Amino acid sequence: MAGLEPRGFVWVISRRLALSERVGGQGLQHRRVRRSEEIDWLHDEGFTDVLSLLEGNQNLASYRQAGIRPHHVSLPTDYEDLEAEAVFEALERILAEPSNVLLVHRDHLDDTLVGFMGGYLIRSGLVQDPIMATATIQEIAGRPLGPEGRRLVTASLE
Repeated sequence: MAGLEPRGFVWVISRRLALSERVGGQGLQHRRVRRSEEIDWLHDEGFTDVLSLLEGNQNLASYRQAGIRPHHVSLPTDYEDLEAEAVFEALERILAEPSNVLLVHRDHLDDTLVGFMGGYLIRSGLVQDPIMATATIQEIAGRPLGPEGRRLVTASLE
């Protein structure tokens, strides 16, 4: 198989929903060749969709060229509840189609990204209890969840 697995890649729901750092790297670390290799890997692994939570629209055209449907919710560092709700709605809309395989990314695997995944576990009905959702997503992501991530897990109940 060609390509490189994106940094920080982890399956949240096997062969259905995954998260990673920004494809190609972030900021000054971004490399076009790396981006191309990582997009090739996503394509070869069967990803049909990518949801970017970057403030800008970087990489969207590259995903489209590779035959991967790009989706974008601009999520600033200091986002509001309505912007958070837009992320949950996008996840639900994209994953409503059973054949879709989705990668969600931000610049880094941060509390926000991991917290959204924990919140999605509740919103999708896979986990009912926020404490279990938090423990589950921490185990999946291999990192503890701070206050911002925990807030997103419980916000999914509202």
